[in-house]
Amino acid sequence: MAGGKLTPRQKMINLMYLVFIAMLALNMSKEVLSAFGLMNEQFESSNVEATKNNDMLYSALSAKAAENPSFASAKQLSDKVKGLSNDFTAYIEGLKGDITKDIEKEANGKLPYEAMDKGDKIDEQWFEGDGYSKKGKEIIATIEKYKADMKAVIGNDVKYKAIITELDSKFNTEDIKDGEGVKKKYLDYHFKGFPSIASLTKLSAMQNNAKVIEANVYNIALGKAAVESMSMKNYTALVVLDKNAYFQGEKVTGKVVLGRYDENTKPIEFHGPGKIDKGQAVIDMTAGSVGEQKINGEFVFLEDGKKVPLKFEGAYVVVPRPNSATISADKMNSVYRGVENPMTVSFAGVPDSDVKANAAGSWRSTGKGKYNWVVTGVAGKTAMINVTAKLSDGKVVTDKREFNIREIPSPQPELRGKTGSAKGNKNDLASSTVRVAFPDFVFDVRTNVLSFEVYIPGAGTIICTGDKFSGAALAAIAKTKRGDVVTINNIKTSIIGAPGYIPRGSTSFAWEVQ
Repeated sequence: MAGGKLTPRQKMINLMYLVFIAMLALNMSKEVLSAFGLMNEQFESSNVEATKNNDMLYSALSAKAAENPSFASAKQLSDKVKGLSNDFTAYIEGLKGDITKDIEKEANGKLPYEAMDKGDKIDEQWFEGDGYSKKGKEIIATIEKYKADMKAVIGNDVKYKAIITELDSKFNTEDIKDGEGVKKKYLDYHFKGFPSIASLTKLSAMQNNAKVIEANVYNIALGKAAVESMSMKNYTALVVLDKNAYFQGEKVTGKVVLGRYDENTKPIEFHGPGKIDKGQAVIDMTAGSVGEQKINGEFVFLEDGKKVPLKFEGAYVVVPRPNSATISADKMNSVYRGVENPMTVSFAGVPDSDVKANAAGSWRSTGKGKYNWVVTGVAGKTAMINVTAKLSDGKVVTDKREFNIREIPSPQPELRGKTGSAKGNKNDLASSTVRVAFPDFVFDVRTNVLSFEVYIPGAGTIICTGDKFSGAALAAIAKTKRGDVVTINNIKTSIIGAPGYIPRGSTSFAWEVQ
């Protein structure tokens, strides 16, 4: 434009035109600067919410660890991750403060985005010639240390493999080739020569990446510890006899059921005739006088920082002759709301035809000495069975027994026949039906799923109605990547055959996308 057979005046005009175009190129439009400002607001708002959610997840994990030693290792890991995440995001916040400390905010409290079109402060402080300044080297070292420390804490557990991949991807400080194939250093490529508002936004995004990784670690730790706490290795087979007293030569009958005689299930206090040994009370006492003798006491557990008493009462019979009833549940020494509790009632030495029993709630005979007891509508924590027996000499004796009424345990989520956790592609996950199971419960419980919560990386927690994923959940699942862990929590159910009974929320289910 400034060469050829042009007059000196035309050459000057063309040169000025070129200078004008260059000036326009150096000054980014106000609309673009404002857009960066709005993006930064969104990131900072998201970071505030992420911090709240992470604190809630951490608190939930801490509460679980206080109640159940199975969560102790998950708590220790989360303590370290929380410290590393807080330190790193605080350091990035300091870099953001360096950028904005000399910028006067507008009357509405916001930064003047359209005036933040220069990046000379970062260029001067972070770079020196073609390389990094002392500050630039410090920034790179801090990012690399955060990444290395996180990997060291997480270790080689395959459940955290996706976290390792995410750390390498989101915090890769290696040199980068630009659009022209020229290799540039990490900070040079992302920050050198950029407007200060653009650099501020990138730093907020870096904080968001760290908080998302922190949340993912908490969710995986919670799910992993929950699976371990429900392991069958924590259960012991218990023998529950139909009667507590037998005559010589009489047939001994009863049930073998599962109970948690587990060293991890430890009361903080025990009051009763014995002592605690490996999570169970070992009775050591001398039999009393002839007749029914009571054994009672109380366990005290710590739950959510509060003492929770758990009373127990039993009986044994000292008999030279039948004068007291032997009553036991066919399935453990407790009765449960929401189900039919099979019961066996007998009087030592008395035929079943001469024994009558009744109790509060729905009490139905199913055979000789056999009953089904429904206590769903019975108020309080205990219920009484009253028994009358006609002895061979015509005398009538009566007895009664009080039982603790318990709630059905929390169900476990079940997807495609798997409970606790599974791996598979996202299409299988999206087409799955969410169900619940009670694998360690001795009753056959049928349920309807009313709703559930699903945590999807990148989308947060979504509440779904019924037993299928909602449209919003399906859309979020479709965006998941290999290694992402989708967590299903708090499944609400209703018990078929027990209208009005509301069971507990479910444990967690973790699906790793393959």
